[in-house]
Amino acid sequence: MCGLSGEIRFDDRRPDVAAVERMTDRLAARGPDGRGIWSQGPVALGHRRLKIIDLFERGAQPMADAEARLTGVFNGCVYNYQELRRELETLGHRFFSTSDTEVVLKAYHQWGVDCVDRFKGMFAFVIVENDTGRVVLGRDRLGIKPLYLSHAPGRLRFASACPRCSRAAASTRPWTRSPCTST
Repeated sequence: MCGLSGEIRFDDRRPDVAAVERMTDRLAARGPDGRGIWSQGPVALGHRRLKIIDLFERGAQPMADAEARLTGVFNGCVYNYQELRRELETLGHRFFSTSDTEVVLKAYHQWGVDCVDRFKGMFAFVIVENDTGRVVLGRDRLGIKPLYLSHAPGRLRFASACPRCSRAAASTRPWTRSPCTST
């Protein structure tokens, strides 16, 4: 099940890591097996983990791929992740875990935002390009794994569960479910 949360700043301020920690803590029931927080520049990510595919700490999130210079959080399941992993390995990618989260990161590194066209499953993810600062939010076409957004001046907050995070972030702004669109 898992849960993700985070904040992106657009006003040259640091993200409110304490708010992201509170949002992440409110997702504890969705991921009782682990908790992680990551922040760099204008972005902070939080994750609650339910260990299903990779039971080891190598699969902890937020997951950083030092070689690809990406950091990400993921909720859901890519059913064809093993097939994609084999394809990525033939393209020269090396893996440090057995998680589908790492496959999502490597797929993004290989194919950019078009990686979602290759995913069969239900998912929501956030990937940060560490060198450029670009942040990509994505989810499955049907919205089975939702990704809620809350806009405010200078920032965007996001989470995989709306009511819990709204209260934890002390947000008076409405949270909206991301629309079903594709690029």
